[in-house]
Amino acid sequence: MHRRRRTALALSAALVAAAPLLAACGSEARPGAAAVVGGERIEVAALQSQVKDVRAAQEESPEAAQLIKNTGRLGQIKLGNMIFDRVLEHAADEAGVTVSRKELQETRAQVAQQRGGEKRFEAEALEQAGLAPGQIDGAIRREILMNKLAQALGADLGTPQGQQKVGATLTAASKALDIDVNPRYGAWDDTKIQLGEYKAPWITQVTKEPQAVQAGA
Repeated sequence: MHRRRRTALALSAALVAAAPLLAACGSEARPGAAAVVGGERIEVAALQSQVKDVRAAQEESPEAAQLIKNTGRLGQIKLGNMIFDRVLEHAADEAGVTVSRKELQETRAQVAQQRGGEKRFEAEALEQAGLAPGQIDGAIRREILMNKLAQALGADLGTPQGQQKVGATLTAASKALDIDVNPRYGAWDDTKIQLGEYKAPWITQVTKEPQAVQAGA
């Protein structure tokens, strides 16, 4: 069970943390929104609140400078997680999968115990995942939901085939939600299910001359 949790975390991190160069698609998100997912806005204020909570927690750490340095693109990372959570929720709903409050509480207590207590667990979550204490439940819920979705699909997240099956389901959910991201944060890739750097439509890459491609890489 622990192996499946770790695998799920690794998969979800891979899906939302990477940031390749992507071509722009869709229209710009509506003013005041960091993104629009399934017709629902993710307000810039909500995103900024998540970033602020992490920064506040980091500043209280003895390793504040290093923690802040390691999370320079925190806004994009947090928005990627917020979008991914909605994609995962949609896919889970379609599969009839839910997470109870009891499951969440029991899992958090178990993980905290394994990490040497709640305080140590919170410190590790901040250091390793950029999570403020109040954001830990959301991350744990994501892991549980990913595992349960995989189970519902008959997919083993410990295998490439299982990851591909879950990935295909998440891609379908992502496309169904018609995700539109404010260009300042990047562009969402339905296939990779991640937020990457935004490339404005008027910027084109030179592909005819090898030297030009190399220079622009």
